[in-house]
Amino acid sequence: MRKFVPFANEADVLNVGKLMVENRVDRVTLSGDVDLTMDQVGLAHARALHQLLGAVLATLEQAELPATLAPPVVSTVANPFD
Repeated sequence: MRKFVPFANEADVLNVGKLMVENRVDRVTLSGDVDLTMDQVGLAHARALHQLLGAVLATLEQAELPATLAPPVVSTVANPFD
């Protein structure tokens, strides 16, 4: 697994099977699915997820966290193609 530093940037994306892990500075988003099969591929996927979630947990445990995260500010911009 390539180096994925949780909450480090707004760019990193990691794939484990068909599970996509997106890095943000205020969240890590998991979407899709992965089968942890009883074979070498399943073992590799399980190890990758274990390493990833361990890093996420370690980062969260070291941070001073609010009770809940405020929703992101969303703004509407003019469509440049209209």
